[in-house]
Amino acid sequence: MNEQNKGAALRIGGVTLRHGLMLAPLAGVSDHPFRRICRAQGAEFTVSEMVSAKSLCYEKKSRRASVGENSKSAPLAKVWADDVPMAVQLFGSEPEFMAEAAAMVAEGSYAGCTSEARPAAIDINMGCPVHKIVSNGEGSALLRDIPLAGRIVRAVCTAVDLPVTVKIRIGFDAEHICAVEMAKELEASGASAICVHGRTREQMYRPGVDLEAIAAVKAAVSVPVIGNGDIMSAADALNMKEKTGCDGLMIARGAMGNPWLFAEIAAALEGREFVPPTLQERIETALSQMARMIEEKGERVGFAESKKQMAWYIHGVTGAAEARGRLMTATSPSEVETVMRGLI
Repeated sequence: MNEQNKGAALRIGGVTLRHGLMLAPLAGVSDHPFRRICRAQGAEFTVSEMVSAKSLCYEKKSRRASVGENSKSAPLAKVWADDVPMAVQLFGSEPEFMAEAAAMVAEGSYAGCTSEARPAAIDINMGCPVHKIVSNGEGSALLRDIPLAGRIVRAVCTAVDLPVTVKIRIGFDAEHICAVEMAKELEASGASAICVHGRTREQMYRPGVDLEAIAAVKAAVSVPVIGNGDIMSAADALNMKEKTGCDGLMIARGAMGNPWLFAEIAAALEGREFVPPTLQERIETALSQMARMIEEKGERVGFAESKKQMAWYIHGVTGAAEARGRLMTATSPSEVETVMRGLI
């Protein structure tokens, strides 16, 4: 085993993460405003929302997309200056498209690119369970074709000078647990780190993760292994580390509405007391996120997307049920602000 895997800091390429605390790629959630807030609370590494490799390649050939018009992929792949270190996550099932897209991301040469910094890594999605992704042979469908998964990683590694990481699940279903075999193939193909979500594709996001399966991957490969799944508290994080021996932790749904989870976990790992945010701090943080989303995406899109975020921030607050209903029907940012501040 690597010496770094004996409780030392997690290293990915030239990046060193003291605790290995990472924000997972979350479609429709882990945009720049949310990444920014999570980083302020202790996320040491973030990953973009997943980007279609084929779309990046096709958009480069589009005249309108080439000047930033109608490019759906460019905003998702953008690395802001305050994002560093961050990986851009690609999904696809064809090695040639994945390699071409990875090279464009690494070079900042894709259509409509406005990135302010290079990504720290290219991450490959081999775990998304959503039907429209799986039905195209992408995401967790690759768990059923391990040789193809290896070819994709080799192609991307050859195309870029950045570390290549991969996010997988433990198998496609309970009858086909393949995480160890998959991880060995990915390591042999050049992957610098592997994140393991402790569920099968069949399980989707139902409660319960298989920590033994993550531990088996950790024991089988020498590259860093990052544990993912059901980390909702510092206790969950410590349990994941203890039971799996993983080198890092990737936080997903647990951070939605609770970016302070990163600070809570860091405090637990360091043996410090964690002081939870006050309700006013929660509300102010939520409203600052909404404002940033509107600033970056425009009022129509930014406001519409922010309302679900506001609802997550008030989970467990007295009066939250009624407030959520009002948030969903709100027609302006000022109306949302009135609802949110009314809870303080």
